Amino acid sequence: MSARSRRGWSGGMAAPTTVVLLRHGETAMTAEKRFSGGLAGGNPGLTEVGRDQVRRARRVVDAFAAREEAAAALLASPVRRAAESAGIVADWLGLEVGFEPAFAETEFGAWEGLTFGEVSERDPDGLREWLASADIPAGGTGESFRAVERRVSEGLDRVLAEYAGRTVLLVSHVTPIKLVVARALGAGIDALYRMELSPASVSAVSFYPDPDGGAPHGSLRLFNATP
Repeated sequence: MSARSRRGWSGGMAAPTTVVLLRHGETAMTAEKRFSGGLAGGNPGLTEVGRDQVRRARRVVDAFAAREEAAAALLASPVRRAAESAGIVADWLGLEVGFEPAFAETEFGAWEGLTFGEVSERDPDGLREWLASADIPAGGTGESFRAVERRVSEGLDRVLAEYAGRTVLLVSHVTPIKLVVARALGAGIDALYRMELSPASVSAVSFYPDPDGGAPHGSLRLFNATP
């Protein structure tokens, strides 16, 4: 198969593995645009607004699912806001939630709970370095985007292997969702800075197996959709 014919998806390929990506609903920190990381951070739960956002997201999920096979699994980050969002989704799908730590949010270290403006005042050099390099840990003791990319990629590989040819709904966070989308597009890590995701937004990607045994071919099906 030529390099040209391998670009994108192909109707002649085997059934893809489709990952429907739901960002968690709003928390108090989301509303105030504060750095809110994974299990090592403040770990806030959903507000009532956030719970309602997730309930309303069902319309988008159901509309997309009408064109797909029923979800074979419901997976979620174990971080509280994602876990609570997944609990709401579980009622729609009649599935148990499987937790996958690989899809937890970036740990932001000393910046946890601060706004971007507060960080720019308290740690301008650290913020500048972090924005300039994906290898710099956030907040000194947090994670770099490169480290998050590695764990998300490993988690996605497990999902694609276990649920090959089926549809999975994954409840996660801004950074992991962007990284899954970037991989589907074959984009570099800089793509993180060129996407924006709303609370309880729905995105979807499909990965088609390579007939020669190479890396799956990604296709972006939906991005940042809200009711």
